[in-house]
Amino acid sequence: MQVLILAAGYATRLYPLTLNHPKPLLPVAGKPMLEHLIDHLATVKDLGEMFIVTNQKFVSHFTDWSEKYRREKTAFNFKIINDGSTSDADKLGAIGDIHLVVTKQNIAGDLIVVAGDNLFDSSLEPFVDFARAKKTAILAVYDVGDLEQIKKYNSITLDAEGKITFFEEKPKNPTSTVTGIALYYFPAEVVKMIDIYIAEGNNPDQPGRFIQWLYPRVPVYTWRVPGRWFDIGSKETLEEADRIFRQS
Repeated sequence: MQVLILAAGYATRLYPLTLNHPKPLLPVAGKPMLEHLIDHLATVKDLGEMFIVTNQKFVSHFTDWSEKYRREKTAFNFKIINDGSTSDADKLGAIGDIHLVVTKQNIAGDLIVVAGDNLFDSSLEPFVDFARAKKTAILAVYDVGDLEQIKKYNSITLDAEGKITFFEEKPKNPTSTVTGIALYYFPAEVVKMIDIYIAEGNNPDQPGRFIQWLYPRVPVYTWRVPGRWFDIGSKETLEEADRIFRQS
């Protein structure tokens, strides 16, 4: 099982903090937020290679960071992938980046995909254990507690076993405060379907759009994130996360 971390965005909403610095490497409680994520993956057994896909503007930042992190903390085999984009105008989009890495690196096995600006306060080992037991596509979900916030995420409906029966990206009239977040498990047969999705000309941007396309085709189950989760999209959420993580 390999891991792909999405880190190719430009985070213009966080300017000037991210004008010359990638969002996943901004500090939270004294260390880059990406390290919090990887530390929570470090306890997972039998993980293979870890890919971090970024862009031309920030590739050197991630290369320098990964060499330092690997020397000091872990034996993870990082591979930094440059998607070649230089701004929002020519970015590939999250699904486009997933497709790029899967194609260029010949990924044919199971794959965990996670956004590099996600912050969790507990290990992701239970997520991986759940995914390995289910052996089908898994979407992590979180209750944000606010229908208005859901409008910037996605709206989902689940059956009694936690399988997705409805999924809508950026809903206008959401009915639930539970949303899918950018943490996915794709078994090998689903990884192959990313190529079909792109070949059909579907939207390559938000990764949730792949889930919206996928769930009528294969079973997609959900895993509820325990504890706190932050999607760092503004200075306010960055400051809140920093405050809470310093207290923990």
